[in-house]
Amino acid sequence: MTRCRPLSLPFVFILALLSPVSAAEYFVATDGSDNNPGTIEAPLATIQHAEILVEPGDTVFIRGGTYHIQPSQIARQWRIWAYVIHLRKSGKEGLPIRYFAYQNERPIFDFSAVKPEGHRVHAFAVEGSWLHFRGIEVVGVQVTMKGHTQSICFAHDGSHNILERLSMHDGQAIGIYTIHGKDNLFLNCDAYNNHDTVSENGRGGNVDGFGCHPIRGATGNVFRGCRAWHNSDDGFDCINASETVRFENCWAFRNGYSLEMKSLADGNGFKAGGYGTTPVNRLPRTIPSHIVQDCVAVRNKASGFYSNHHLTGSTWLNNTAYRNGVNFNMLNRLADNKTDVPGFDHMLKNNLSAGGRRTIVNIDEAKCTLENNSFLPDLKIRPEDFVDLENEDQLMLPRSADGNLPQITFLQLAPGSQLIDRGIPVDLPYSGKAPDLGAFESQPDEPAKP
Repeated sequence: MTRCRPLSLPFVFILALLSPVSAAEYFVATDGSDNNPGTIEAPLATIQHAEILVEPGDTVFIRGGTYHIQPSQIARQWRIWAYVIHLRKSGKEGLPIRYFAYQNERPIFDFSAVKPEGHRVHAFAVEGSWLHFRGIEVVGVQVTMKGHTQSICFAHDGSHNILERLSMHDGQAIGIYTIHGKDNLFLNCDAYNNHDTVSENGRGGNVDGFGCHPIRGATGNVFRGCRAWHNSDDGFDCINASETVRFENCWAFRNGYSLEMKSLADGNGFKAGGYGTTPVNRLPRTIPSHIVQDCVAVRNKASGFYSNHHLTGSTWLNNTAYRNGVNFNMLNRLADNKTDVPGFDHMLKNNLSAGGRRTIVNIDEAKCTLENNSFLPDLKIRPEDFVDLENEDQLMLPRSADGNLPQITFLQLAPGSQLIDRGIPVDLPYSGKAPDLGAFESQPDEPAKP
């Protein structure tokens, strides 16, 4: 059972975006025309034209089928960027603009024909705020540049937005990439099988599942219930972040590997921080501490959970790592952003590490808070502690009808496991006498505690 918690973003904000509003509805369909009025009987052909018509509070319903995007549909080319579907219009607080898949239909946007020479492709360039996207699938986004570059499925720069149940796969681009926006919720999205085979000798070193690199003031960004797998670089990455990023109940697995498990780029599950070679005078005034909780990292090529030379510690609560190159790598760096040192100022509580060659490395235990983790010296993890350690492919099962992560037996704790009730309360819900170790709470014998 996966823990469920209250929303981290303000409750009023979430209510505002999810509450029904009496406003106009427009429809987009594969057989539509932008000369139509946009009714369900006479739908539009493009989201781009629908944006011209919508006002705050309106909804654009996208019918199922495959939308084969053509080069002629690129909305804007500026310098080295090609913004294909460019959404700049904003809703208002309490009156968001919604772009929703219609009912249970599956709209797929195929960008494989869009190859503007010398440009970075942004399939969906989202600059508006108070927007809500749901149920859109993006495939085939291309890279055309040979040097250091990247293309992006959802290049997101708005604020107060919800990106929900998006699926971005089988292309050469990052799934979601965000820098400028604040107070955004990335909810139940999947990014998988993405590998740039064109630039920098085809290693795919810039293709993460999700990248969140907020500038100063871009606070309050949360990833919840998202999955990243078989991306050529990392699953989740927040290098060069000037503000805190939260990852809650997310799964990262087999990143850094192709579908055939061929080694590609870095391959970390959760890369929480770091600033690369940034000069000291360009570092954030206050180094943010990131939060990773209730997350799962399985068989990522490098590290499952990685501090990535960050300049301060982060918070790691109730996470499960299994069979990564290194399960927990807490490597930090001094304020000169040059000198690597064992991790300091980290808080690690109730984390579970199993099946890896190296459980936890690069940590100064005296300078960190470590409580009730499975890597305590007196705790030896046993296969019989788990219901299932074999069916790793369950991590890729379809989501439930409401978009939540699938219910699986893989890595669930077995009845009587020594890992049940072995944790310490950390202001997250749990069942039993105390929290279990790791991301999955065992079936309760009594009501869950908040």
